[in-house]
Amino acid sequence: MTSQHRVIETDRPAQGQYISAQNAESELNASIIRANISESFEEYLEVFDAFYADNVEVTDETSDQVISGKSKVRSLLLYFLVPLHVMAEVGGLSISVEEMTIPGDVADETHSAWTLHLGAPSGSTCTLSWFAHRKWAGSRVVYERHYDHHQRGGPLTFDDFTFNTVESASGFRWVS
Repeated sequence: MTSQHRVIETDRPAQGQYISAQNAESELNASIIRANISESFEEYLEVFDAFYADNVEVTDETSDQVISGKSKVRSLLLYFLVPLHVMAEVGGLSISVEEMTIPGDVADETHSAWTLHLGAPSGSTCTLSWFAHRKWAGSRVVYERHYDHHQRGGPLTFDDFTFNTVESASGFRWVS
């Protein structure tokens, strides 16, 4: 009886890059989930600053446009976050975010599925879901693509919220 042993060479640097990207992805996603948009949108900007490279590129399947650079992506992020924060803080919008990591096999690339649940005080709901593909350079995202967007429930309208109406001394009031 003979015993044979084979040594299989692995690409250690690629394996290290894979683990590094997966760890960074887990930390980024956990930070996004922990942030509370009802209290502040600034926490999300801190997460963005900590995890995204200055030369980040962001794309979306709904547009051929590539948004390049941290300042341009930050502006886009604010355009999304500020209204959510205001609707949550002032209008009573309930917001929850879920993330599910999708296993991959390419070093420095990660995939995840996201779901955003929006619940208005009226009882109306809207659920948005999409996938994110990220490319990493060390601990920084250098590329992010969102794809396969879905929406369940209609858009929430002004009538779905409980904005406080205030009458002024001169008789003016907010009319919806």
